[in-house]
Amino acid sequence: MANLERLYSDRAGKMKKSVIRELLKVTQDPEIISFAGGLPNPNSFPIEDLEGIISQVMSKFGTKALQYGTTKGLKELRDAIAERSYKDGLKNITGENIIITSGSQQALDSVGKLFLNPGDTAIVGLPTYLGGINAFRSYECNLEGIPLDKDGMRIDILEEKIKELLGKEYVPKFIYTVPTFQNPAGVIMPESSRKKIIDIANEYDLIIIEDDPYGKLNYDASYVKPIKAFDDEGRVIYMSTFSKILSPGFRLAWTIASDEITRKIEICKQALDLCTNTFTQYIACEFMRQGSLDLHIMKINEMYKPKRDLMMQAMEQYFPEGYTCNKPKGGMFAWVTLAEGIDTEIMFLEAIKHKVAYVHGKAFHVDGGGERSMRLNFSYSTNDQIEEGMKRLGTVIEKKLRTIVA
Repeated sequence: MANLERLYSDRAGKMKKSVIRELLKVTQDPEIISFAGGLPNPNSFPIEDLEGIISQVMSKFGTKALQYGTTKGLKELRDAIAERSYKDGLKNITGENIIITSGSQQALDSVGKLFLNPGDTAIVGLPTYLGGINAFRSYECNLEGIPLDKDGMRIDILEEKIKELLGKEYVPKFIYTVPTFQNPAGVIMPESSRKKIIDIANEYDLIIIEDDPYGKLNYDASYVKPIKAFDDEGRVIYMSTFSKILSPGFRLAWTIASDEITRKIEICKQALDLCTNTFTQYIACEFMRQGSLDLHIMKINEMYKPKRDLMMQAMEQYFPEGYTCNKPKGGMFAWVTLAEGIDTEIMFLEAIKHKVAYVHGKAFHVDGGGERSMRLNFSYSTNDQIEEGMKRLGTVIEKKLRTIVA
């Protein structure tokens, strides 16, 4: 039997499995109601529209759509994204500043590879997106967390932390943030904080990684421009995706960055996959060109908002007192914090026995915190499943509370 352990790199030994991906394996039992994955609702997929577009793509662009493409991505798609981004307040960018990636996870891995040496420091939220944590930690860095409140990352604590790190000669490389309907907390950073975080990056010579998968899933919030809209020095790398607004199976996302950073990401991507799926790029481009995307996003929001409302109402009905959950104004997740003494990672085993699943809060904390919290996805499940799932979960929480009191 080969002794492979001695052959693996040091980096391979430090890689960790995605908690969410491992949970999804556990929840394959059809009897389990799962709020664990960040999955769009399959009924939101525009199957009939896409059937016609796929036929058109094959007819008009068949030989090109089935061929290798450029590393940066289909020019027509990049130009269409640039035009939409201009309307969102991102000025002075063109399709040349955009790279189409194979999902946002590839973009996160790329920036980790570009900026992080072993032992480097990056700053993230407490809590923050697990995929970002895994991508950055694979490059053997140190992640420092900044607490969130109802307005997202605490900007006052951010600046204090940067000064503290500089005092220890741990110069941070970048700040990673999901400012709009944050995953997992669901909060939105106000414009004043977005401008301030730019000022901080300018003052301390940092990069900002702005991850924006959920910005268009807006149910109640006033529109706030991306952080990138306030970037005058080319410090912000903006990321977004078609996964939440069209189809995750397309594996299409994009980055918007300065000329210099875009060139670096392109070189990095050449070593990863040469090019993103050309066929799905043509489909997404035609979907946008025909004016279908904005209408489709409206339909998604009309579907998800009632599901969010139902989950909030069911929590109030079935959860015992002592929990907190700020109603998210957009996105796909509710972030729940339970009473003192409850560890949601331990409670997960009991939840599975009751055929209901979630993601425990520790998975989203780089400091070991979050033991009382959990993330619940409301976009994927049916209304009946949301109702029944909250009932089951309420029973589990009630049972756990009784053991604490006892």
